[in-house]
Parts: sequence; C-alpha cells; structure tokens
Amino acid sequence: MSRIFGFVVGAVWLVFTFMALQAASQSWSANQPDAGFWYAATAVLLAIAALVAIVGTLRYRYEGPKK
Repeated sequence: MSRIFGFVVGAVWLVFTFMALQAASQSWSANQPDAGFWYAATAVLLAIAALVAIVGTLRYRYEGPKK
C-alpha cells in the first residue's frame, strides 16, 4: 500500500509540474517575464519533488515484520 501511495504522490507532483509549466508559458506569451520566470522556477522544484517521490518509492524496502 505504501508503494501505491508513493507513486500517487509522485504523479500528483508531476501534474502540478505540468500546470506550473503551462502557467509559465502563458505568462511568457502575455509579456510577463517575471511571472514566467517564477512559474518556471516553481515547476523545476515540483519536478525535483516528483522525481524524489518516485525514485524514493522504487528504492524503498520494507524491513519490518511480515503480516
């Protein structure tokens, strides 16, 4: 169950990343470079969070008692 939760969290962060990239693109096209820059910077941080969640879920090994 924890693996599913980890992948879902990573997928949600990826959705947020694409939303931030879309907002950055719209800001750049509306001649608002400051907003475009900050949306792009936010998208980079969200992408890092998604990558950490997914890779961390893949590398996680449960070492407790088996049920």
